Amino acid sequence: VQLQASGGGLVQAEGGSLRLSCVASGIFFSISNLGWYRQAPGNQRELDALITTGRTTNYADFVKGRFTISRDDAKKTVYLQMNVLKPEDTAVYYCYAGVIVDGRTYNYWGQGTLVTVSS
Repeated sequence: VQLQASGGGLVQAEGGSLRLSCVASGIFFSISNLGWYRQAPGNQRELDALITTGRTTNYADFVKGRFTISRDDAKKTVYLQMNVLKPEDTAVYYCYAGVIVDGRTYNYWGQGTLVTVSS
């Protein structure tokens, strides 16, 4: 199982946007709930957004209205469109896949991609 995240980088806070992508291999993508988490230095990993197999989405309050999660099951890819980026969004972003088999969830993580937002 591999989750390969990409799309991070350095962006200015004023009007800055980034689109993160995460390509999965070795898992049954269509039966996976998918998500993006962030971890800033000295902080615990926390949820940004989730999208279920039925495409129900859930966002952390601090990204609502700015970030959009989506998935393309044919490409086995989950995206995070990040708009109106703020310096406090600076973190390593990890993609997540929760594969549901017989009522049990198996959790997988990508390697992380660094997002730096300068003020």
